[in-house]
Amino acid sequence: MIRTLVVDDDYRVAKIHAAGIDRVPGFSCVGQAHSAAEARQAVADLAPELLLLDIYLPDEDGLAILRGLNSAGGAGPDCIVITAARDLETVRTAMHLGAVYYLVKPFGFAQLRDQLDAYRRWRQQTSGSGDADQATVDALYNLLKGPAVKSPPAAALPPTMQKILEAIQDAPRPIGASALAGQLGLSRPTAQRYLTELHRRGAIRLHLEYGRAGRPVHRYAMPDPGGHAPTKATTV
Repeated sequence: MIRTLVVDDDYRVAKIHAAGIDRVPGFSCVGQAHSAAEARQAVADLAPELLLLDIYLPDEDGLAILRGLNSAGGAGPDCIVITAARDLETVRTAMHLGAVYYLVKPFGFAQLRDQLDAYRRWRQQTSGSGDADQATVDALYNLLKGPAVKSPPAAALPPTMQKILEAIQDAPRPIGASALAGQLGLSRPTAQRYLTELHRRGAIRLHLEYGRAGRPVHRYAMPDPGGHAPTKATTV
């Protein structure tokens, strides 16, 4: 198992990422940290092999953690940056400091899984000994890129709507606006607006869960293969 530490100031997002890590074969989330100080202590106490590292932390930024790992010497953990920071200076600095990849939020479980799988294959290929020719070096760099990105079709969905659709595809059960908002780093009203539009287009189906009292809870799932009507579940 690749021991992985999640570093994110948002407790809810960190929990989602931790759960996603545990769903990927070969990976285990050994802890969560929500500040630079907590991250440094967790690295010392838990000895993770990989960090999922946010840039925006309350006490220092994630780049400071990367700098510290580089200056400490020895075999520290590898790092995949997961952040909403999109400016090229931050991206360039993270690469310069040794981040093996840079995932821009929001992203769905499928994208996280693909990148973790790519990292696992890269580790396996670099764990041996001996010499590497140029073809081998090129192959190792290409592994870190993950699956090839396909060109979007002419009628592609807007990026945020596409991420919501992918998150629904990956969800093991019908999912609501609040859960999607937390997973993708959106506000709940924004998530609900895209869900309503996807439902209007027929891309997803509405799943109503009825409790003992009150209004039904709206959750969403992919359409049934046979085109059946939405399922209505009773929550006990």
